[in-house]
Amino acid sequence: MNVIASRSQLRASFFRWGLFTVPLIVLLGFVAGQLGSPNTLWFQSLVKPDIYPPPAAFGIVWSILYVMIGIALALVCSSWGARGRGIAIGLFALHFIFNLAWTPVFFGNQNIEGGLIVLAIVVVTLLAVIAAFWRVRRLAALLLLPYLAWASFATLLNYEFLQANPDGGQDVPNNSVQRIQL
Repeated sequence: MNVIASRSQLRASFFRWGLFTVPLIVLLGFVAGQLGSPNTLWFQSLVKPDIYPPPAAFGIVWSILYVMIGIALALVCSSWGARGRGIAIGLFALHFIFNLAWTPVFFGNQNIEGGLIVLAIVVVTLLAVIAAFWRVRRLAALLLLPYLAWASFATLLNYEFLQANPDGGQDVPNNSVQRIQL
């Protein structure tokens, strides 16, 4: 039996998916952000590149991007029966694992070079996701373009950090002690 969904059914499906994907993507981004922090002595001691934006910009930009990513994913997830839908969702899941891995690699492991490698993978897989989303829902692919721009900027910024700190910031003494008085 072939049944075509009405516009209201399609909108309802998108809305339901959006209620799931947007909070999920924002939550995962927040959790990954807790696995490392720019508030460490290591990061504070790094030479900051000239293109380093104000720290508050990162939270604002990522919050907006995560909402847009969640909406794009909802558009694809709600496209039942669309050719390539499953592949697009699978590619996105693989890509997003790399996105979430950057913070623990860069900040958690204090690995600038590793962070650059992760970001290069993020950009390459994001291009594949955009192509896959384009085949399912063009609007979903277009919603990911600001994310691609930011991920590309983040890759450049990470590269600039590596150039400005060729030793990886490892000259910070590891035996430093932080005293907390109660």
